[in-house]
Parts: sequence; structure tokens; C-alpha cells
Amino acid sequence: MTAATAPTAGVDGHGDDGPRDRLTLAVLVGSVRAGRLGPSVAGWFLDRARQRPEWSTDLIDLADLDLPADLDGGGHTAALAARIGAADAIVVVTPEYNHAYPGALKTAIDTVREQWSAKPVGFVSYGGTAGGLRAVEQLRLVFAELHTVTVRETVSFAAVHHQFDEHGALTHPDRAEASAAALLDRLTWWARALARARAEAPFST
Repeated sequence: MTAATAPTAGVDGHGDDGPRDRLTLAVLVGSVRAGRLGPSVAGWFLDRARQRPEWSTDLIDLADLDLPADLDGGGHTAALAARIGAADAIVVVTPEYNHAYPGALKTAIDTVREQWSAKPVGFVSYGGTAGGLRAVEQLRLVFAELHTVTVRETVSFAAVHHQFDEHGALTHPDRAEASAAALLDRLTWWARALARARAEAPFST
């Protein structure tokens, strides 16, 4: 198949050239369903990240990408791999569907290969009573296989339909704000440490 041109976002990061004043954070929206809440949740988190001077951001919405389920390398495969490769850290925004994460997200994860390696991955989850945390626990196993470092700090939204208003704003933000700050702090530490490590000794799988 012929590679397609994927939507891109302007970022200031430059891949694996060692620690820099600014780092690149890719925020991956994992749901492609009609009526999804993923863009609202991701938009809220991006606003927090953009307040940090150490981060530039790249929003990757899987609904905008053509990623073949047979992993044949066509569609937006190369573009997604390049954007993950340019990131110093990744935050996955995922719902919980039937005690698991979305199939489209698994396709995206499997589409990218060595570009995941030796990078920190964080999670922002949402759902019903469990807040998407059962999906996150499964994703930790998947990302371990890809040689990433998943951080313990997580943002989760239980009963998510009652948490955001019609404008995408949180109705009770205090706890989530604190969780997002902790997640970004930890991602900054790991992103700088792993960028330094990759510059000193390139990671091989």
C-alpha cells in the first residue's frame, strides 16, 4: 500500500539527541468511537501540559489516522512511527471498554516498533466506576514488552460522563489537577533520564 499523509502537529522536540531545555510529549487519543469523550479528556490534559515550560506537545488522535489492521505498513504507519520516534514521552488517553482498552489503540501500539523503546509512558484513563484503570493495567503489560517505562502516577476519571460539562471543562478539578501535576513531574524526570541514556548508549532490541 502507498503511505498516506497524516495530520501533523508542530512540536519543538528533536528525538534522541540527549537532554534539552524542552521535551516533546505525544498525547495519544486511543478511542475512535462516535460520541467518544477522548478529545475532551485529552484536551484537558494537554492544557495542563502546555502550562509547563519544559514540554512541547503533539496531539495524536487515532480517529485522524489510517492504520491498517493487518499491519502491512501502509496508510499512516510511517507518519505515526515518526511522531512517536520524535517524542521524549507518551501519554495514552484511554477509555475502558468491556474491562479492556480499545482495539484501535492496540493496532496503533503494534504499528509502531522500536520508536517506543526506552521512553516513559503515562496514562490518563476514563470510564465508569473503575475509571478506566482495568484498561491501564492491561496496557502496562503490553508496553513492558515494548521496552518502555510506564510510570506509576496516573490520572483517572470515574463516572466520566458526570465529570465534564458541555464545554469540556471539569466540574470538580482539584483532585485531577493534582494527579496531572504528579504525572507530568514524573514524566519529566524519566524523559530527561532516558534521553540522556539513549544519547550515551543507543537502545537496541
